[in-house]
Amino acid sequence: MTTPLRHQYLRIKRRFPDSILMFRLGDFYETFDDDAKIVSEVCDIVLTSRPVAKDKRVPMAGVPHHAVETYVAKLLAAGHKVAMCDQLSEAGRGLVERDVVRVITPGTIVEPEILPAGRNNYIAALMLGDERAGLAYADVSTGEFATTEIRGPTAVQDAHREISRLQPAEILLPEEAEADEFSAALSRYADWHWEEETGRQALKDYFQVERLDGFGCAGKPFAVRAAGALLQYLQDTQQKLLRQIRSLRTYATGQYMALDPQTRRNLELTANTLTGAAEFSLMWVLDQTRTPMGARLLRRWVNQPLLEIAAIEPRLDAVELFTSDTARRAGLRDLLKGMRDVERATTRILSGIAGPRELLGLRATLEKVPALHEMLEDSLPDDGLLSLPDPCTEVADLIERAISEEAPAVVSAGDVIRREFSTELAEIAAASREAREWIASLEEKERTRTGIKTLKVGYNKVFGYYIEVTKAQEKKVPDEYIRKQTLVRAERYITPELKEYEAIVLGAQERMAEVEARLYKEVLLQIGAAADRLLATANALAQLDVCAALAEVAVRNRYVRPALDEGEIIDIKAGRHPVVELTLKGEPFIPNDIRLDCAEEQIIILTGPNMSGKSVSLRQVALIVLMAQIGSFVPAERATIGLVDRIFTRVGAQDDIATGRSTFMVEMTETANIMHHATRRSLIVLDEIGRGTSTYDGLAIARAVVEYLHNHPDLSARTVFATHYHELTELAGVLPRVRNFNVAVTEERGQVIFLHRIVPGGADRSYGIHVAQLAGLPGSVIHRAEEVLKTLEQRGDKEERREAMRQTVVVKQMSLFGGEPNPAVDALKRLQVEELTPLEAINKLYELKKMAEEGEE
Repeated sequence: MTTPLRHQYLRIKRRFPDSILMFRLGDFYETFDDDAKIVSEVCDIVLTSRPVAKDKRVPMAGVPHHAVETYVAKLLAAGHKVAMCDQLSEAGRGLVERDVVRVITPGTIVEPEILPAGRNNYIAALMLGDERAGLAYADVSTGEFATTEIRGPTAVQDAHREISRLQPAEILLPEEAEADEFSAALSRYADWHWEEETGRQALKDYFQVERLDGFGCAGKPFAVRAAGALLQYLQDTQQKLLRQIRSLRTYATGQYMALDPQTRRNLELTANTLTGAAEFSLMWVLDQTRTPMGARLLRRWVNQPLLEIAAIEPRLDAVELFTSDTARRAGLRDLLKGMRDVERATTRILSGIAGPRELLGLRATLEKVPALHEMLEDSLPDDGLLSLPDPCTEVADLIERAISEEAPAVVSAGDVIRREFSTELAEIAAASREAREWIASLEEKERTRTGIKTLKVGYNKVFGYYIEVTKAQEKKVPDEYIRKQTLVRAERYITPELKEYEAIVLGAQERMAEVEARLYKEVLLQIGAAADRLLATANALAQLDVCAALAEVAVRNRYVRPALDEGEIIDIKAGRHPVVELTLKGEPFIPNDIRLDCAEEQIIILTGPNMSGKSVSLRQVALIVLMAQIGSFVPAERATIGLVDRIFTRVGAQDDIATGRSTFMVEMTETANIMHHATRRSLIVLDEIGRGTSTYDGLAIARAVVEYLHNHPDLSARTVFATHYHELTELAGVLPRVRNFNVAVTEERGQVIFLHRIVPGGADRSYGIHVAQLAGLPGSVIHRAEEVLKTLEQRGDKEERREAMRQTVVVKQMSLFGGEPNPAVDALKRLQVEELTPLEAINKLYELKKMAEEGEE
């Protein structure tokens, strides 16, 4: 027969079979059975056992309650969910009441010790249908909650692209849905939660509204289904802590520039491709923010470039405000430095789990706001992006009156509430203090009264307060002393009066703990009533922080304000790569000009040797455009940007072993995506198309891509095309909107010097052997490569002469027609080249050849 505690544990565990159940027992969270084995292995703690019945023990592993976050973090990192089961009643007679108050999953963390401060921790819910997708996401640490519905033939791809932007820690899917490859943890949720009416009712009940139209959900059933399922999941996992979700925002993905995962990766927006770390990414350059709220907002800006000038210009105005006033910018940044995370602190207050030191940090932050007002009140335009944050004076005053300056990290440690804040608490404290003073004076008083000079007054947890007298002085003990404990050389006594004062002291501690806990909850509730104002303050501080940070970066790195318009020209004077220029040591970055125009200079064919800077030049064009459309100044002397709807990149070699796709297949798949989705307003950056196959195959594909981009009537996208295929430079003489540029080099005394400067014209050599020499290949290999290259070039010259002779013969043969029309020529004139697929083009070419041969006969 098992114990009542074991029955209680098993009953709760059955409700959370897929979670590690952290079961509170006194000062520890204990785990049992298989959970204990997992915790022991993952957290590297000793596996013990506990008796649960006669002759039966079960595995047990426990962690201290004050350090549980550390162990939870390890379990989450290992892919486990954790159910926190707390004690809901005081220890006393009978079994303590316990229940799960929260299930912690990778996407529902609120603990500051676990969360990354400068980025959101999203959980996303994804609902896919036929040409429809619903996506909802939330950050329970900040209260953000948003949903969108995507429609059309590319709805699934667009939803996956949005997932790529969010980079959620956890993705929620219907129980029976197929799971694609995601980097986040996956959680399944029963299909009935995803039904439209179920989701709609869950949202209405939570927000206490009759209709969802006010949230922008009208006519968006998939958005409702995703948001409703996510809300239900959060209610299941967060139990009573889900008060921080204050509203639902419905948005359209079309409000922002769409960026494919490969473009985010190739441009290294938030992480370096090689290391996966933020260092040497665009965020690494731009993130000079001073607050966690500002860092998170800047990351959202970088991941969501804007598409409307009316939305971008206020950001640029705000950045310019601070670039033009160094003293004001420096003063603001000094005030922002050290400000706490008001946003996350507010959500923890709403959840009732904020600690006393978080409140002190919130007060210290709010107390800085008046000085910020004094600094900025005359400089912020009324109709601009920036606003003065609300100091929430009554919140700061409440915290100052209520919370002790030396408050511990947790309420249970005591001495959290100031005594003067509560008459009840002050009276209990006064009575306790008087009793302690009486006890403290007892020893000297009793020594004098009894004449026992060695008499001592002490305390232990088992017997409480006592009077100790050595056995040698036992005859002097007064009659009113009551024997409590016998030791080897002494006797311990109590007196009725000592027992009375002991009861006052010990009872006061318990009563004070109860009163402090109750008062602290009341303080949290009062602060929580101002949550909307606090969150607005957090947002205002974040906006100021981001704009001041971008201004700081602009001044330090000599950035300029870009000029944005609705035209089709991108004209950058002396542009620089924002990341590369900061990594160069002792070398100046060589700036370059670039101009793209859909009508005249649509495509740049960029040739040049390896290591000359082609890839840097490609990326810097895309990064300058992206920076301009997030509202940042840009690294250039001057920049005019005709708004871009999407940036596409095809850069580098990467395979996909998991799905069996080779490097070349990945390259072609990404290129096909560009061909199908680019528009006239897009910016396309292509690097080495066709290099993953044979030379002639690759050259043919590269040329066909350029021709398609140039000739397709619905495309004409601005394009920079870097290549080693020098033959492509011939296209500038055939296609009117193609221009040739190359990265200049010079040779001195047999040594190649890269100038890193883009100049008009095409390159005629790749200098690959020189690069191989720089890389350290053995001298014999370099010498042999030079011999082979010379042989191949001579053979190539012969083949070119042979081809020229063949063309001469063809011309002579065609002259035999004596001016008579050739049916192949007529058919070629009628041919709509831009409408042909590659296979149709090959078939048509065969037909034309056959017609030409028949004409000769």
